[in-house]
Amino acid sequence: MDLHTAVLEKTGYEMTYFRPPKGEFSSRVLNDVQNLGYKSVLWSNAYDDWDASNQGRVEYGKNKILDNMHNGAIILLHSTSEDNMNMLDSLIKEIKNKGYEFSSLDNFE
Repeated sequence: MDLHTAVLEKTGYEMTYFRPPKGEFSSRVLNDVQNLGYKSVLWSNAYDDWDASNQGRVEYGKNKILDNMHNGAIILLHSTSEDNMNMLDSLIKEIKNKGYEFSSLDNFE
């Protein structure tokens, strides 16, 4: 909750979603998170971008995301990946060209 408070104080944004690190969770964790007022959200589309020492794979990353796109997809991209930074603009354009739209999780409740 220290992070929640710090983000709220510094940005005015109140976090409401929780993504379990590595996608690992238990029923106790999900219950605790819900009791704190968060909604747990997992992803449906990701690739092995978390390793900052394994970069230089922009086309690989784009293909992994694009080949697995579907309606309602939640794409997980880590901010530690230089490849993600380098491909994000073109990836967004290609996803939109395929007819998909981007939306906030708030629109799916």
